[in-house]
Amino acid sequence: MFDQLLNAENSKTVAFTLLAVLLVPLLSWILFFRTAKRTPFLNPDVWQELPLVEKEVITHNTRRFRFALRHKDQPIGLPIGQHISLKAIKPAADGTEIFKPYTPISDDDLLGYVDFVIKVYDQGRMSKHMDELAIGDKLLFKGPRGRFKYTRNAKRHLGMIAGGTGITPMYQVATKLLKDPEDRTKMSLIFGNVSADDILIKDELDALVAAHPTRFRVYHVLNQAPPGWTGGVGFITAAIIQQHIDPPAEDVLVLRCGPGPMNVAVKKALDSIGYTREMQFEF
Repeated sequence: MFDQLLNAENSKTVAFTLLAVLLVPLLSWILFFRTAKRTPFLNPDVWQELPLVEKEVITHNTRRFRFALRHKDQPIGLPIGQHISLKAIKPAADGTEIFKPYTPISDDDLLGYVDFVIKVYDQGRMSKHMDELAIGDKLLFKGPRGRFKYTRNAKRHLGMIAGGTGITPMYQVATKLLKDPEDRTKMSLIFGNVSADDILIKDELDALVAAHPTRFRVYHVLNQAPPGWTGGVGFITAAIIQQHIDPPAEDVLVLRCGPGPMNVAVKKALDSIGYTREMQFEF
């Protein structure tokens, strides 16, 4: 009887040992896959398809597009201040390719998707093509691309001068810096538009100002200001820049992005104030 009990206990011990031997590696693999970060989607050398899953009409000529990545836990893989090249699956009627670089308003914190806010222009082949996409239609993506490199606290102050859709790289930079609790860089944005209705992602910018009043401020300039407007009127001038962006210094960098004529005018204004080539960067 004793021998039978002993054999039964030994059998239990062996069974538990075998179970542990099998479960430990299995649990280790489960833990690894749960904690391992998914490989980012973007590839700078290969065009990859993504489907459109949401499209929102913001204004008469502005849309918000959301494309789904391959995996729900996958980041887009876009470094701060860089952009993505988008290309139509099929060429235009004349056989030419339709493509354009865009900066998303989302970053790697949005897993599984990438979001763009784009203004549709009558002469903009890519923006018109995107506006005609139906849910489920696909575009080709390649990236990241761009010359902008950023190191935490590399500058004391970042000035930002944007016009129209040129706000997207500024918004991307601002959100990334403000999410970093160890980054102390302060930012001042001058945002020029034709009318108040043309101000893109205004609610998002207001939210950043409200959440980080000591690190981020915005000054709007309109060509056509409504009654009671308290911001700037006309064009972005040297006087406006001097009023809202820190003076030229080695620890100050001014970023600019917007329509060609605006970029030329802003560069001349910055040069006249004394910002050197090293103190300026054009997206």
